[in-house]
Amino acid sequence: MSGISAYGAYVPATRLPLALISGRPAKEGGPEKAVAYYDEDSVTMAVAAAMDCLQAVDRASIDALYFASTTYPLAEKQAAAIVAKALDLRRDVATADFSGSLRAGTSALEAASHAVAAGAAQRALVVVSDCRMGTPRGGLESKLGDGAAAFLLSDREPIATFEASHTVHNELQDLWRSDGESFTHTWEDRFVVQEGYTPVTVEVVQGLLEKTGRAAGEYDRVALYATDARAAAGVARALGLSKEQLQDPLFGRLGNTGAAFAPMLLVSALETARAGERLLVAGYGDGGHALALQVTDHVEKLEPRLGVSGHLARRRALRSYDSYLRSRGLDTKEWPGGADLGLSATIRFRERDSDLSFHAGRCQDCGQLHFPQPRVCIGCRAKDRWEGYRLSDKRGTLLSYTFDAFFPAPEPPTIMVMTEVEGCRVQVQLANARPEDVSLGAPVDFTFRKIHDAGGKPNYFWKAVLAEQGDSA
Repeated sequence: MSGISAYGAYVPATRLPLALISGRPAKEGGPEKAVAYYDEDSVTMAVAAAMDCLQAVDRASIDALYFASTTYPLAEKQAAAIVAKALDLRRDVATADFSGSLRAGTSALEAASHAVAAGAAQRALVVVSDCRMGTPRGGLESKLGDGAAAFLLSDREPIATFEASHTVHNELQDLWRSDGESFTHTWEDRFVVQEGYTPVTVEVVQGLLEKTGRAAGEYDRVALYATDARAAAGVARALGLSKEQLQDPLFGRLGNTGAAFAPMLLVSALETARAGERLLVAGYGDGGHALALQVTDHVEKLEPRLGVSGHLARRRALRSYDSYLRSRGLDTKEWPGGADLGLSATIRFRERDSDLSFHAGRCQDCGQLHFPQPRVCIGCRAKDRWEGYRLSDKRGTLLSYTFDAFFPAPEPPTIMVMTEVEGCRVQVQLANARPEDVSLGAPVDFTFRKIHDAGGKPNYFWKAVLAEQGDSA
């Protein structure tokens, strides 16, 4: 029987205190939401969640990758292919994007479970990531958060098996974003909840319960997509769910993460789930989608992941609302970007192994690592004797650093560092750090980030993050 064999998540370390949106000073412990920083988007968050999921997993065993989001950075280009390359997966991995609805995440999860059950894939990786924006200081801005979830599906030693599912479709213009727009729009809150979210979610969960023959009270944990905390409580009452059953929706800490919201709550449930427990997850968006799962004994053997809880514990609060606007490119610029073509597609293709998969060259004669890969090995002078060696999942050491106050950044200075990884020196930017955080000899990990948008398209590379902070700090 197909099921989830591993999970992971990613929550950006950057937090926007909700008080700053209304012009009030932030208070320690006050409500906030997670926001993708200037060098993050749905693709980089998907890669981070997948790397959390794939700890101690042989990446060569993955046969399919499904990526769900409503906020792909490009309208006509498969985002799943970028994620697969960044994760250094096999070339023959089947890749697909799921989009257009907030139900895309649960839809991708069920599609992957069917692929595994049918034998089309022995292992399928599902990543769900979203970073939607409400208009600045608009009604949605305080509700929407950013984040990602990842699941590895297999029929071998799953930690949770799929038991049943139920879907309904519903045409209602409650939340939408037109082509070419940056901001998600919503109709009046009461209409959205009373005519859309509440009746649809109740209907789809009740339909699932009829299929399973179980009562709502038989499920130990219920992960509900919700527009806000009050709406979630209303659906719980209508279904007869107790407060103990309802998975914490994390409003005031995370925010509504769109297509990734219900999957991230499922990750939260799995983090503390025990063998024999029954889980129910319900997604919403142009209808509803509910899944029933049962936790197996294998959950006790899974190595701990950072997951949602681990990433939430690693945070850095923005000091001003203007910092948030600058990080999202929403501030007014005196000199807007030009219409240049950006990085040459030819160069990007030639350097894809080093830029996206973060491969160093390993000399086949002496074993020395070089990044970027030259033609001649500095160690033994062998020529064109290289094989790729992945650095993205290795730990490095910070050897030197410099602060650049002039390079454009939402919160200067930009920090450049020289790192050493297994004897190989790599120069990169240091992400999510302030000058007082940096010290020589500090251990660093690596995170996939957006470097710039030259030419009107995202260009990606890897940055370092301080290891004690992990990928989210």
